[in-house]
Amino acid sequence: MAHVLLLVHRMPYPPNKGDKLRSYHLLRHLQRRHRVFLGCFADSAEDEAHVAELRALCPDLFVTRLDRRRAAARSLRSWLRREPLTLGYFEQPEMRAWVQATASSQRLDATVVFCSSMADYAPAGIPTLVDLVDLDSAKWAQFARTQHGPRAWAYRYEARALLAHERRLALRADAVFFATALELSAFEAAGPDCRGRAEVMGNGVDVAHYAPSHQLANPFRADELPLVFTGSMGYWPNVDAVCWFVQAMLPGLRRQFPQLRLHVVGREPARAVRALASEAVVVTGAVDDVRPYLQHAAAVVAPVRLARGIQNKVLEAMAMAQPVVTTEACARAVGAGAAEGLLAAADAEGLVQRLVDLLRRPPDEVRRLGLAAREFVSQRCRWDRCFEPLDRSLARLGLEG
Repeated sequence: MAHVLLLVHRMPYPPNKGDKLRSYHLLRHLQRRHRVFLGCFADSAEDEAHVAELRALCPDLFVTRLDRRRAAARSLRSWLRREPLTLGYFEQPEMRAWVQATASSQRLDATVVFCSSMADYAPAGIPTLVDLVDLDSAKWAQFARTQHGPRAWAYRYEARALLAHERRLALRADAVFFATALELSAFEAAGPDCRGRAEVMGNGVDVAHYAPSHQLANPFRADELPLVFTGSMGYWPNVDAVCWFVQAMLPGLRRQFPQLRLHVVGREPARAVRALASEAVVVTGAVDDVRPYLQHAAAVVAPVRLARGIQNKVLEAMAMAQPVVTTEACARAVGAGAAEGLLAAADAEGLVQRLVDLLRRPPDEVRRLGLAAREFVSQRCRWDRCFEPLDRSLARLGLEG
């Protein structure tokens, strides 16, 4: 049994949103064969309330609170040093001291870093594997194109600084992973000197938990035709997606289907999302279980324009045997198409047409599409299969467990 140091920028419990889902399953996968020393940040009181539960899963745990105001101040110091603001945001003496103490007191065989923001904590002289997940530099460049003035300048700065950081990581780490082939291709195009230094390690879904066989109570009114969008609703790309859908697509859809209502299901809805609430839009906030909403939806939508990587919301809906109407970028990231129940379009007009076609299909045909979606994720997106590239990299280091 190898000793593995796992560094995660956000506490991977509870696994209730995208990055935490991946890091939680990464932790559990590593624990099958290795002793894991986990260092992570709690950035909210909600996270801190679950520290005892996480410690029960991982006794070798260090959690420290990330004060957002102090983190923002540290980001400014990073700018003065011409470093990525993200690195300063997650720089904390307590975390560095714990890593150093753990490296001194334990025989560590490898460090696994989750996201580029934690890479500078990796101890020297120990093999390091980095799960970049998405190309964050490209994300900031994408965000910059939606902004103006100082914010656009800051985002462009972060995009340039992070790309330089990501390239340095790829050149010095023992293994580097991205969640999709699209992210990997974008990285290699931006950093030709890093070609061949990274590989794909996809996102997964718990197909036993997200299964249509569960008999769950219907959360919708009997007189409505429910559309569902799920996700962490304080996350900017989700805010953009649902606002775009309500403004550009929902009115036309309701002219054809007057009983249609959009249910926005997810924690911490931003002010712009809460403002959408109306007879046509239900903003639920946090729910105990998203599965009833997916199971009983007339259709699931994911019109995400700004996010990168594989969207967990799409995989979860597909696992629940629901066809999903989404953007072409999301469909390409998942690697599925209409035959697998992923109905994609490039613009609002196309997405409306995909939804209209889906809502007018006979129930048996919709059911077949949903089963094809579940079959796709069951075969391609199980977490154990997704982490095979990590297992191979550890095996090359002689750490097979």
